[in-house]
Amino acid sequence: MIIIICLFGLVFGSFINALVWRVYKLDDLKVKKNKKSKQASRKLESEKIAHSIIKGRSMCVHCKHQLSAKDLVPVISWVSLRGRCRYCKKAISWQYPLVELLTAAIFAISFLAWPLSLNTLPQYLVFATWLPVVVVAVALAVYDTRWMLLPTRLVYILGSFGFIFVVAASLVYSDISVALSALIGAAGFGGFFYGLYVVSGGKWIGGGDVRLGFALGLILGWQKSILALTAAAYGGTLFIVVLIVVKKYHRKMKIPFGPFLLSATIATMLWGQAAIDWYLRLSGL
Repeated sequence: MIIIICLFGLVFGSFINALVWRVYKLDDLKVKKNKKSKQASRKLESEKIAHSIIKGRSMCVHCKHQLSAKDLVPVISWVSLRGRCRYCKKAISWQYPLVELLTAAIFAISFLAWPLSLNTLPQYLVFATWLPVVVVAVALAVYDTRWMLLPTRLVYILGSFGFIFVVAASLVYSDISVALSALIGAAGFGGFFYGLYVVSGGKWIGGGDVRLGFALGLILGWQKSILALTAAAYGGTLFIVVLIVVKKYHRKMKIPFGPFLLSATIATMLWGQAAIDWYLRLSGL
């Protein structure tokens, strides 16, 4: 079972790499289209089709040569080609095998550390609805790391998958409190980020972070949302401290908060309830 899940993770990790690049190119083409003449817009429209997530074919990001099946085997193709395009010989980023391996690892860890019961087919289906959440979360983390942005279309997709996951968990486990907690979490987490956005005039966090807050609050519920936000804040702070120690940090440096939020969300989903229960016992609440 673990091997099968890891294989699925590798395949979806490859999809994430393609998804991130295509969403970036589509958004870039949209900006260019607004600035170009009608004749140039037709050319951009053909490029839009080529980079379409559904219609577009896999291609090299450098020479745009269409890739064959032997070029698309997760990790193995990158290793066999020694990290270079088969056709133009330009370097292929380490991002590709790393994201594929990371996604496979998160899939496997999610299965091993799944906090809910896994005894019946419906319960396995609930777990299956969690995996698309992981895919989009990793895609957002990669996108934000590379371009300091959280694309709206991906955040909305994350929220949609999160909604399906919450509904499935509520129905299968016959626990209405899951749905109620999700609504409070979305309002609380998203509302908190929106407040920060308004007070700072968009200087502290961006609009993408606000939308992401609503989506993550929906997925986690109100208690786990607080834990995830705390963990993300500590993680971001620790990262900055490390940069200061190795003398790589400067005051004008911009560090995306999305990857810390998203990784904290996945960790909190898997181990958050155990951490909350431990804290309540320790505090005597």
